[in-house]
Amino acid sequence: MGFTSALSIYSLSHPKISARAAHSHSHPLKHRLQSEAVPLTVRRRCLRFRSVVVKAASASGRGRRVYSQSQPPTINAPVKQVASFIVPAGVFVAVTFVLWKLVEKLLMPKPARSSLSAAENRSLMNLPKNSERSEALTCPDVILEMKDCFFLAESLAYNQILEEVSFAANGITAEGTKAFDRVLQSNISLKTLDISGNPIGDEGAKILCEILVDNAGIEKLQLNSADLGDEGAKAIADLLKKSSTLRVVELNNNMIDYSGFTSLAGALLENNAVRSLYLNGNYGGALGANALAKGLEGNKSLRELHLQGNSIGDEGVRALMSGLSSTKAKLTHLDIGNNSISAKGAFHVAEYVKRSKSLFWLNMYMNDIGDEGAENIADALKQNRSIAIIDMGGNNIHAKGIIEIAQVLKDNSVITTLEIGYNPIGPDGMKVLSEILKFHGNVKALKLGWCQIGAKGAEYIADTLKYNNTISILDLRGNGLRDEGAVCLARSLKVVNEVLTELDLGFNEIRDDGAFAIAQALKANEDVKITSLNLGNNFLTKFGQSALTDARDHVYEMSEKEVNIVF
Repeated sequence: MGFTSALSIYSLSHPKISARAAHSHSHPLKHRLQSEAVPLTVRRRCLRFRSVVVKAASASGRGRRVYSQSQPPTINAPVKQVASFIVPAGVFVAVTFVLWKLVEKLLMPKPARSSLSAAENRSLMNLPKNSERSEALTCPDVILEMKDCFFLAESLAYNQILEEVSFAANGITAEGTKAFDRVLQSNISLKTLDISGNPIGDEGAKILCEILVDNAGIEKLQLNSADLGDEGAKAIADLLKKSSTLRVVELNNNMIDYSGFTSLAGALLENNAVRSLYLNGNYGGALGANALAKGLEGNKSLRELHLQGNSIGDEGVRALMSGLSSTKAKLTHLDIGNNSISAKGAFHVAEYVKRSKSLFWLNMYMNDIGDEGAENIADALKQNRSIAIIDMGGNNIHAKGIIEIAQVLKDNSVITTLEIGYNPIGPDGMKVLSEILKFHGNVKALKLGWCQIGAKGAEYIADTLKYNNTISILDLRGNGLRDEGAVCLARSLKVVNEVLTELDLGFNEIRDDGAFAIAQALKANEDVKITSLNLGNNFLTKFGQSALTDARDHVYEMSEKEVNIVF
């Protein structure tokens, strides 16, 4: 049975520490952390509590002195009087000493192994060195100063439990990265290092890469939003040429340009260990994509390539698809969303899709392929039998284009998630798609948000739900369904549907009448499978909300099924 370990440090204000086992069973380490990492204020309270206990013991002692005698003292017997005082006093001293030691042993915390200069961060430094099973530790709400980085690094250097450490968004600069030297030299258990959201810049990247060259444990390196430029990318490329353990490299949302892409491409030619490369939100452009394509031609290991938001355009995507077609790497995930790709570029993507036998997930979200590009992709999908998840949202596809995509589903049972939101397909496109989905395809998640289908489109998809036995997630947000569309869907919800579990009707101008219809449908269908219903951002009053709440309670009373309704 495997366990994972993680330490996460985020940038807020009030430090606190908690231990969370990766397994559902509790572990002694949790109690050990709580006992060893008592803040200074708690120690003082323990001392005060100790004195209260001692006082209580002395009071108890006095009680025994008075009532433990078989007879009351006699005034006329001085010897008996002295004895009656000395004996109880001795008992009192002995009992008090025993109680004092007992209370001290029970309540005094063990001294901290290491500490920050700030008392409130002491608990963070007391990381366990050994444990029978791995723990997942979360230390939120901490702002690390430079000296804190070095203290924490010293503690982590000896820790052999944690596998994942996050220093995300803590204001760490290039100087702070030097603190990782000792950690990564001594610690062999760390697998993931996240320094995202810290302005380490190119200089920090260089320092970190020099440290990582000799590390054989880190498999995932996250440097998203770290102010990296081409020089930082070059340092990472040099690291990849020498590393045989790094599997995932995330460099999203930096300032890497063509030169940096060229360096990384050179690394791909020599590295055959990296599996996932994230370069979303950089400045690669067509030249960067062209350089990357050349590196891909000689790579055998890459499985995921994420290039969203790099403005690579049609020329860049042409070169990229050429490189992917020539590579021996079996790519499974390709993200080229938001890259100014038109129908011309979609043609090159389609040619690659036809030949690919490994691609599982394709994201073309927020480009501008239009109906012509949609037809090209649809033609490729008729031949492809590996893509299960495809996102073509926000591509200016109309009814004509969606009709071509719908035809694919007649003979394709591989596609399980179809995202075509933010395309103006209208009720005409919805009609054709709904007719095919009644009895064809294997689509489990259908996302049609903001597709301008209106109440008429809702009528078509509602009719489909009466017959379809695969769709479990349906997103119809922002389609102007109004009450008429909601009533149509409610009629379908009254019919037994064995698979639909999530229905999203947000932003649809639905009022109380639509809410009443849906509420009645939920009450009428004892076998309803829906577990999540979103009616947020509509025009419901307290009456519509009350009707939905009553319906939810009714479903629970009748079947003990919980329906999460948002309004």
